[in-house]
Amino acid sequence: MSDVLHAIGFILSFGVLFMAIIIAEYFYWRKKGNTNVYNLKESAANITTGFLYKMFDGIAIALFIQFFYDYVRGFGFQYSPNNLAIGIVLMFLAADFFFYWFHFTMHKVRWFWAVHVTHHSSTRMNFSTALRQNFLLDLNFGWVLWWVPLAIIGFDKTWVIIAIEINLAYQFFLHTELTNRIKGFDFFFNTPLHHRTHHGSNPDQIDTNFGGTLIIWDRIFGTFKSSKEAGEIQYGLTSRQPETLNPLRLNLDELFAMAKDVWTYKDLRILIKHPGWVDEEYGE
Repeated sequence: MSDVLHAIGFILSFGVLFMAIIIAEYFYWRKKGNTNVYNLKESAANITTGFLYKMFDGIAIALFIQFFYDYVRGFGFQYSPNNLAIGIVLMFLAADFFFYWFHFTMHKVRWFWAVHVTHHSSTRMNFSTALRQNFLLDLNFGWVLWWVPLAIIGFDKTWVIIAIEINLAYQFFLHTELTNRIKGFDFFFNTPLHHRTHHGSNPDQIDTNFGGTLIIWDRIFGTFKSSKEAGEIQYGLTSRQPETLNPLRLNLDELFAMAKDVWTYKDLRILIKHPGWVDEEYGE
């Protein structure tokens, strides 16, 4: 439990830092005369969804994720590196690699997309957008795709929690329009420019740049798209763009839409098919 308390302290510390950065970015754009980057009501909704997500995430880790991790690790390889530095590097690479596939799956399987869609529903890109997360993320068990491989390898639970939180903290800084290309760095690492493309809703931008900390996985597996190839970015969704800033509806509307489709078409395949499959299969 002490490990979890340390993790919660880590999360709270970053939460304070993130809020300070959001406020600073807001006043920066306001001073520049750009009033389109931030909408205060939308940012308040983003912060609220972020708070709900992290509260439920902390509870989930404390109540069952950490114990599930220990249980699965008991059947794994019990990885114990001779060199601590090498072990940490390998763990961070593994955590980022499996995040790539976790993120990829969230876009390709509607059961997972119904939760992840909350994050992509914003029509603006600023640091508060990073907090626009769904509090049900842990309850739909998508985390299994990320945590279980690390448990099977046998990485220490405490280090894994830290690695995952650092990975997510890094991704906060990807949600901004303040920076453009960072030559050299952006070949290996994910950057705001790469991630803006990921959030685009135009055809050439959809399902690209899934990386968390590193962008090399996208280059290796063919999902990388440069900003020049992607063209002008339009943020938001291609369908069912929310018309509300109610945090609960931002979290639940797509889940209800998925359930409605399953009930209407009496087809459980909807849960595992890609988000647009219903329109392709049953659309007129």
